[in-house]
Amino acid sequence: MASALTLDRFVAPTVTATAKIVVAGAFGVGKTTFVGSVSEVPPVHMEETITRASALVDDLARTPEKSTTTVGIDFGRKHLGDDLVLYLFGTPGQARFRFLWEELIVGALGALVLVDPRDLDASHEILTLLEETEVAYAVAVNQFDGAPRYPLTEIHEALALEEHTPLSVCDARERASCMQTLIHLTEYLAHLAHRLEPRP
Repeated sequence: MASALTLDRFVAPTVTATAKIVVAGAFGVGKTTFVGSVSEVPPVHMEETITRASALVDDLARTPEKSTTTVGIDFGRKHLGDDLVLYLFGTPGQARFRFLWEELIVGALGALVLVDPRDLDASHEILTLLEETEVAYAVAVNQFDGAPRYPLTEIHEALALEEHTPLSVCDARERASCMQTLIHLTEYLAHLAHRLEPRP
C-alpha cells in the first residue's frame, strides 16, 4: 500500500501519455517564473547568483532587480487533464548556453518560446534553432509591467513567424495565464500530429 501511495504522488493512475515541453526564450524573459507558476510540484531550479563577470555579458538593463540566472535547467510537471502529463524543461537564456538548448530539445514534443515585447530581436536565435531542428513551437509574449503593448499581428510579423505558428500573450507570474498558453501549444501540437497521421 505504501508503494502505491508513493507512486500516486508522481502521476495520476489515469495518465496514458506524457510529453516533454521545452520552455525557451532569451535572458530574463520569465522562463523560470513561468515554470514555477504552472508546476504542480515544487519546481527544480538550477540558478546561480549573477556575478560582476556575468553582468558584463548579460544585459540587465530591463531587469535591474534580477539577482540570479539559470545555468542549467528549470524543471516542472503539470497534469493537463486526466490522461496527459507535461514535463516542462526551462532553458537558460544566454546564447552561450546554446549547447544546452540543443541537448534539451532532443525528444521534445514541442516548445513554448517566451518573448519580451521590449526586445523581440533577442528571440531570433532560439527561434532559428527550433526551426532548424524542426521542433514545433508556439510563442507567448510575456507582458511585463510597463512594457509596450503591440498588436499580435505586428509581433507575428516582427518575429517572422510562419502563418500557422500560435502567438498569444501571457503574464508569467499568473498561473491561469500560463496554463492558457500551454493549452494553446498542446492543441497546436495535437493538430500537427493529426495532420501527420496516415490516411486509411
